[in-house]
Amino acid sequence: MDSQKGHLGVSSSHSGGTSAKLSGCGAYGLGGGSSAGSLCSRTTWSTGSGWGGIGGGTGGSFRIYSSSGSICIDGGLLFSGEKETMQNLNDRLASYLAKVHALEKANSELELKIKNWYEKNAFQADGGFRDYSKYYASIDELRNKIVSASVNNSNIILQIDNARLAADDFRMKYENEVFFRQSIEADINGLHKVFDEVILSKSNLELQIESLIEELAFLKKNHDEEIRGLRGPTSGNVSVEMNAVPGPDLTILLNKMREEYEALAEQNRQDAETWFVKKSNELNTTISMSAKETSTNKKEIAELRRTLQGLEIDLKTQLALRQSLETTLAETEDGYCSQLLQMQGLINNTEAQVKQVRDDMESQNADYRQLLDIKIHLENEIETYRHLIDSEKR
Repeated sequence: MDSQKGHLGVSSSHSGGTSAKLSGCGAYGLGGGSSAGSLCSRTTWSTGSGWGGIGGGTGGSFRIYSSSGSICIDGGLLFSGEKETMQNLNDRLASYLAKVHALEKANSELELKIKNWYEKNAFQADGGFRDYSKYYASIDELRNKIVSASVNNSNIILQIDNARLAADDFRMKYENEVFFRQSIEADINGLHKVFDEVILSKSNLELQIESLIEELAFLKKNHDEEIRGLRGPTSGNVSVEMNAVPGPDLTILLNKMREEYEALAEQNRQDAETWFVKKSNELNTTISMSAKETSTNKKEIAELRRTLQGLEIDLKTQLALRQSLETTLAETEDGYCSQLLQMQGLINNTEAQVKQVRDDMESQNADYRQLLDIKIHLENEIETYRHLIDSEKR
């Protein structure tokens, strides 16, 4: 068999958008022909129900054309070449298979990474929804803190209400004590008026006593003058003898009248003194009791005032504490809301990345399937080449 150098070209195209070309240069000979030339083989297939090409398949055709016009067959293959051409084809096929193996390895690594990522992020198989179970503890802790803060706030509000009710109670007691104090002061003022009236009555009685004493002294003076006038010497000597009834003794009458006046004055003085002492004792007793009650009321009022001031201070403290707790609660809620928003943003970004990875994986799987189909097709073609070469050698 004569050997001639030539050119061999093999191209294959797929109507689905993926193409593979295999070209080679080498020597060929057909039945000992002596003319030199190049042989180009072009394989064209289209996907109907599968791949078309050498070895059968639906919707496929195979063509061999030569630049010297030696061979051109549709629907079959008739090819002859030497060892160099097959070596070139084998080298290209080996490089292609190495590339396929590299892609398979990269695909396996990518699938392993995706699997690890799924296991790490605990995705569900049905829709890729993320499992938030690792956040449940933080959420429960935050919820417990919020509930505890709400309970504390409710307790503080209850304490404030109780303090307000106690303050209202003490205010009512204070107002009642003020009313009692005003009533007692009014009674004391009334007793002062009575005391003034008693003093005025005492003064009037003293004036009456003095007037009676002066009147008694005047009567005594007149009586003494009359007695002296009657006892004095009469001028002239006149003897008159008359048989008349003797009159009453004027001295006895005056003495009797004086005793009656003195007894009456003493009785009036004693009665006035007794009434004055009685009224004074009653007034002193009332004043003493009023003073004691006033002192007691003053002490109670001072104690109530101190209690009221303490309650007002406690109320202000509780209000300030409530406002501080409300501010802290609002800040905590805002912080947790911002953290939840950040977490939600991270979740959305991660889900978008997962979707992108899934899309890339599906695209790579599609490419892998296409390359695998091309590999199978090329292996079938190579096997056909081998059979043809073997048959040609035989």
